[in-house]
Amino acid sequence: MIRFLLFAVSLAAFGQEMELFLLIGQSNMAGRGVIEEQDKVPFPNIFTLTKEETWVPAIEPIHFDRPDRLGTGLGRSFAKVLSDRAPGKKIGLIPAAMGGSALDEWKPGGKLYSDALRRAKTAMKNGRLRAILWHQGEADSGKLELIRSYQERWLAVMKSLRAELGDVPIVVGELGQFLYTREKNDYPLARLMNEQLALLAAAGSRVAFVSSGGLVHKGDVLHFDSPSLREFGRRYAHAYLMLDPGWGK
Repeated sequence: MIRFLLFAVSLAAFGQEMELFLLIGQSNMAGRGVIEEQDKVPFPNIFTLTKEETWVPAIEPIHFDRPDRLGTGLGRSFAKVLSDRAPGKKIGLIPAAMGGSALDEWKPGGKLYSDALRRAKTAMKNGRLRAILWHQGEADSGKLELIRSYQERWLAVMKSLRAELGDVPIVVGELGQFLYTREKNDYPLARLMNEQLALLAAAGSRVAFVSSGGLVHKGDVLHFDSPSLREFGRRYAHAYLMLDPGWGK
């Protein structure tokens, strides 16, 4: 940890520019996959902003929302695809997701929104924001009125974030399709929610939707397992590259 903190100081001191990505949403963005040895190996030039707002090499867990539930997420594999395309770039991940959070908890002025905004602006002292990665919707999948109003509410959140942080691309992930078979009927409208999430790409400017097809859960029929999250991160990266063809140039 001392080595990481010293490195964080050197990054700030030398003003090295990073390409930044804000990770927000609920638990499947934070990551609940079992942490394996490969998740503890740092990648060159890929960093994460800690809870204390210092930069360290990105090893799992990079999120810190629920200390008793932390795990592997999609951020590292997302960044690895981009780093492979542009090895000379330094990539900074800004984790700010919160497990269990509903969309209304991300309203401008609320705690989650304000915390994410503050962390993003802190990170931007060392670089420029390139995109927002979003994965959320399970918490809104229980009531039809929440699903019907999702698009309008989501667009308002993203409009506000873009006004504060810049008109960056946004990548949205599909809820796990395994929710459709969940015996415990606490996400009864997950299929309808996924339809709304897919429509965000048409409703918003420079928004991409990422399929979760073929990905599996870790045994709880709620959270993606580690291999699925790594694959999901790669899918997010390829979706982002479609929105930002200038990456690596």
